[in-house]
Amino acid sequence: MGCNLADLTNPKQVSFSDLSSKVIAVDAYNTLYQFLSSIRQADGTPLMDTKGRPTGHLTGLFYRSIKWLEAGIKPVFVFDGKPPELKAKTLQERKKRKEEAQEKMQQALDEGDIESAKRYAQATSKLTPEMAQSAKNLLDALGIAHIQAPSEGEAEASDLVKRGVAWAVASQDFDSLLFGTPQLLRNLSTTGRRKVPRKNEYMQIEPELITLQEVYSANNVNNFQLIWLAILSGTDFNSGVFGIGPKKALKIVSGAKSFDDVIARLPESARAKKDENNEIIGLESWQKIEEFFLKPPVSGTTKISHSIPDEKKVAAILCDEYDFSHERVERTLGAYLKAQKENGGQTKLGDW
Repeated sequence: MGCNLADLTNPKQVSFSDLSSKVIAVDAYNTLYQFLSSIRQADGTPLMDTKGRPTGHLTGLFYRSIKWLEAGIKPVFVFDGKPPELKAKTLQERKKRKEEAQEKMQQALDEGDIESAKRYAQATSKLTPEMAQSAKNLLDALGIAHIQAPSEGEAEASDLVKRGVAWAVASQDFDSLLFGTPQLLRNLSTTGRRKVPRKNEYMQIEPELITLQEVYSANNVNNFQLIWLAILSGTDFNSGVFGIGPKKALKIVSGAKSFDDVIARLPESARAKKDENNEIIGLESWQKIEEFFLKPPVSGTTKISHSIPDEKKVAAILCDEYDFSHERVERTLGAYLKAQKENGGQTKLGDW
């Protein structure tokens, strides 16, 4: 979820053809959660195999990855590692919200309210270690690179872009901007015709590119001030100051030389509310949060390898293990491999 910086950005629409031959560092957990939330049965319950295991993440991962590969996009999936202690409270709150959503979903199903059940279902998605491993196994079979981050996946992905290993981070969240990625791609995994929530309308979703330097220039802030802005309005590591969103926070941090300047500009009512450690409520441990965004744990890897999809391994995972249709999987993967062969393919590691 992170900090919502949408109002401070001016995204540029791009097409898949614009992204051809580019290495994209994909925020794996963010993307898999999108698949789990959106790929469900008509009543909102998860897609499952005959053993009762969720398969929506594998469905989305397979079909979306093939579309990217067909377009010449070179995805590198970056998986979250151990979350920082700063995130413990947020994770606990998320768990509670999922449990509440699960109860509301079941109640709606019992009452025959399918529309409400589907809405609540999207907030119940869980990605277990076993599900993450199954995604990695599928990526291996598809020949798609993946990286295990030591901590936050967005920090690792951003580091790849900063070092020129990848061209952009793909994520729906804005946190990678706080971690300093020069370029952020949104909607890469949700591209296409989508239903407008709670309306009988549809809209076409296209990838959007946000450039960090343009965010700085358009809002007259630097990297420190953007981080301070996020801390004021709330991040995955703190709640932020009550009543202060990104726009109001922008006014406060504008021209500030230090976070002490920022605190001095807060309303007296906000500065007066302190916890038992004499820290302003909503800004607890702000120094550690700033430090984490500036210097997060990253692997520093430069090794990214890919290979040609292995049809037998893909079929063994999706069809034999998780009950996918052999016909559909073979048709989808076969069409891609045939096109690659006819076009000469990207079979050399040097192509990456």
